[in-house]
Amino acid sequence: MKFSVIVTLKKDVLDPQGKVVSQTLKNMGIKNLNLVRQGKFFEIDIDETDPIKAENQVRVMSEKLLSNQIIEDFKISRAK
Repeated sequence: MKFSVIVTLKKDVLDPQGKVVSQTLKNMGIKNLNLVRQGKFFEIDIDETDPIKAENQVRVMSEKLLSNQIIEDFKISRAK
């Protein structure tokens, strides 16, 4: 069973990398850009047939390793 996990900085956390990318894009001539925030993307393939158990395992992975709960949020979605 495949899942994707997107990890992003919480809304109130400063994002210096996103700010640099945003400024660089503006310097390249993109004038209508409002905001760029950076994050991480994980594809996880887990050998579990029960979708609830599988998602719970991915949630535990995300909470314990893939994200820093203090400054990051994550979103899990089941891949098709």
